[in-house]
Amino acid sequence: MTIDWSSLFRQYKGKWLALKTDEKTVVAIGKTAKEALTKAQKKGFTQPILTRMPTALVTYVGIHEISL
Repeated sequence: MTIDWSSLFRQYKGKWLALKTDEKTVVAIGKTAKEALTKAQKKGFTQPILTRMPTALVTYVGIHEISL
């Protein structure tokens, strides 16, 4: 199942977000991951999902190779 974060992107470009486990509900915002985590923990969310919204959406079409 995919989750549409387009509204989060528009509202929080370049910010770190702490999300509930539903992966949609923002519980804290910060300039750094540590700031977002600290704010979330103060609100009682001990293990939020942390993610950073990009500053721009970039389309990539092509092959990506990974060497292991």
